[in-house]
Amino acid sequence: MKSAFAFIGLVFSALATTSGSHARDFPVLEGPYMGQTPPGMTAEVFAPGIFSTEAWELEGVFAPGMHEFYFTTKGGNYTRPTVIGFRQENNIWKKYIEFTRNGEVAFSPDGKRMHMAEGYKERVGSGWSERKSLGPMFEREDWGIMRLSASARGAYVFDDYKSGDVIRISTLKDGTRQEPKKMGPVVNTGKWTAHPFIAPDESYLIWDSEREGGFGESDLYISFRQKDGSWGPAINMGDKVNSDKWDAYASVTPDGKYILFNRGVDTENDNVDIYWVSANIIDELRPK
Repeated sequence: MKSAFAFIGLVFSALATTSGSHARDFPVLEGPYMGQTPPGMTAEVFAPGIFSTEAWELEGVFAPGMHEFYFTTKGGNYTRPTVIGFRQENNIWKKYIEFTRNGEVAFSPDGKRMHMAEGYKERVGSGWSERKSLGPMFEREDWGIMRLSASARGAYVFDDYKSGDVIRISTLKDGTRQEPKKMGPVVNTGKWTAHPFIAPDESYLIWDSEREGGFGESDLYISFRQKDGSWGPAINMGDKVNSDKWDAYASVTPDGKYILFNRGVDTENDNVDIYWVSANIIDELRPK
């Protein structure tokens, strides 16, 4: 059965239209990675009791430069999924923004765009512009985009829940945006295929799906780009990353050192936490 978290996220994302206004208190955090001790090769909870509580916390992501961190929460005073952003100033992390989610946050590798489904915000000084549209090529009534991930060469990879949970890709050719194409069965096999992350250099793609031989509900999978430009076999990222629960929403930190993702800890009580693991697992899984 499809995870309740994914379904609720879709519904509230579609409804979200206004900025969040309810404060949430956080302790003083100092140092790299929001002051958290980095994990090893087995996934651990990210910021337990701070960003990973008994509530619904999703989509932890660092912006390029590693001086901003964003995550999405819902529950308590937050009646809709709300993105909360922090900025590191004089080595101290301070909350500086929150807004109602309208698409899952992902950044262009140069940090100049905050992508949110078929929309985006542009970096303007120390802040962000209003949300803009990627245009009619992506604003389609028959598509339902949750996350759109961009490479340094301008490829867009995104999911589409209205078309049976598939992932599509759109590239740039001679500076012209190409019509998105459904990716092949390497990626689009199984159920609930969603939330892609493409490496900045397009050397790999990570996504989540429920497939035969998996560990539980959705697992994280990775495919490596081949020399001929095709995508290699889908590789389950293993039991150091995946669990018998719902594992999804992976992204790699811009410094390339860690993978952040989500796990449905308690589906009955809407408890989703942020986890992280060393990105060295990618090199371990890369075919030799």
